[in-house]
Amino acid sequence: MRWVFVLGLAPFAAHAAECTSVQFDGAGYTICKVNSADNTLKLFLNDPETGAPLASFDNVDQHLESADQKLRFAMNAGMYHQDRSPVGHYVENSTVNTPLITRDGPGNFGLLPNGVFCIREGRSDVIETLVFEETTPDCKFATQSGPMLVIDGALHPKFLKDSDSLFIRNGVGTSADGAKTWFAISDEPVNFHAFARLFRDHLGVPQALYFDGNISRLYAPEIGRHDGGFPMGPIVGVVAEK
Repeated sequence: MRWVFVLGLAPFAAHAAECTSVQFDGAGYTICKVNSADNTLKLFLNDPETGAPLASFDNVDQHLESADQKLRFAMNAGMYHQDRSPVGHYVENSTVNTPLITRDGPGNFGLLPNGVFCIREGRSDVIETLVFEETTPDCKFATQSGPMLVIDGALHPKFLKDSDSLFIRNGVGTSADGAKTWFAISDEPVNFHAFARLFRDHLGVPQALYFDGNISRLYAPEIGRHDGGFPMGPIVGVVAEK
């Protein structure tokens, strides 16, 4: 029997994310909703002055200080190599850092179909990689990751309900009109099937993308959450004026 209930809710604030703790099918998750039209979502990778990886929420926040801005929400946003460079397609401020990868391969990234999280003016979308290649959307920010969790309302076909591959996992889902974006992180180890069903069955999103597992982290100061850990690659965040 499925059961869902809300444990706590941080009130929505302008230029921030509405974060909720839930239980879904016996596992705990933290879900943060961002209204794309009312907030500024950006991706961060390297310090524009030094070229060094920003690698942490604190470094992103410090980088924003020079523009009199503040980081209000953030999450790691895609797989990366040892030098923190993105594994897949990455766009920042309309500049392509790494090209789109369409072939399959080892690891979670290569478990096709994978996808791209694309941020445009007033909207954000999760787009399956081959659809992205065909439609070539004009993304101001984009990060490719994999696998897709939900594709056109269906779970990834290779997910197994009884899989014993359990990790802390995080990902992103978007509404059909691109107006709402949900970021989720599990509070305990879960498999892909369970995590994907959170997006499909609880959030009801038509498209959702896996960001990463095990190193998954969240920055949500309005609920007192500031995860530490190993240095990160791409980071997605909500930015507001101070």
